[in-house]
Amino acid sequence: MAMAARGRGGKLPPEVNRILYIKNLPYKITTEEMYDIFGKFGAVRQIRIGNTAETRGTAFVIYEDIFDAKNACEHLSGFNVSNRYLVVLYYQATKAWKRMDTDKAKEKLEEVKERYGIGGDIEREKEKMLGYTPRRT
Repeated sequence: MAMAARGRGGKLPPEVNRILYIKNLPYKITTEEMYDIFGKFGAVRQIRIGNTAETRGTAFVIYEDIFDAKNACEHLSGFNVSNRYLVVLYYQATKAWKRMDTDKAKEKLEEVKERYGIGGDIEREKEKMLGYTPRRT
């Protein structure tokens, strides 16, 4: 499969890479089932299925060849697995790093707030300044 795509001389878009990010997976899908689904499009180097509360229902599939990954992405987007339609995207490292940077910035902000005694909760600040607790309806 990959050799035929290479022979055409088609240029790949810059976002295409060997790593696919899959969303909307059934929570109980096994690695073997993933290899069955994604292995049809070429040699799979690795599959990582999310197992924490934030990553459940997601996975990373890494192909040996970029053309196999492209073919899988094109054919498996919207594929129905256990009454769930897969969302298959190319992994974008820049987006992942931006999120990590945001998390680090939030941690640093909390440290600065704590160091200088600055509160982050506006309602609590109002209560301190006004000396009473407003009625919540």
